[in-house]
Amino acid sequence: MNSSTRLAFILLLFAMGCSSTANHGIITRALSDPSDLIQTAHEVKEIGPTSARACRFFLLNLIPWGDSTTGAAMERALSISGGDAILNASVTTSLYGIAPLYNVISLTCTTVSGVAVEIE
Repeated sequence: MNSSTRLAFILLLFAMGCSSTANHGIITRALSDPSDLIQTAHEVKEIGPTSARACRFFLLNLIPWGDSTTGAAMERALSISGGDAILNASVTTSLYGIAPLYNVISLTCTTVSGVAVEIE
């Protein structure tokens, strides 16, 4: 084993992670009347692809900061694109740990990506 391979192996022992992905047809901002969106015909303008990530960190598994909810990632993606909803949304949640045996630092991140649309 050469030195770079050995270093990568050692770093792998101190950092571990996993992720899961789910697909959704549409995710939208909170609406006052969500049933109106599906009961009434609306014009939809496609803006284009969008993606954003929201993370929550834990220090020593005691001190949390950040927001890793799907809603936070969706709001960031829609703020970037200027859209009202995301079609064909993919939501990936990942959990990472640095020195997981001792819970020094861990973080969970949610990434939302899809096609941003404006509902007229």
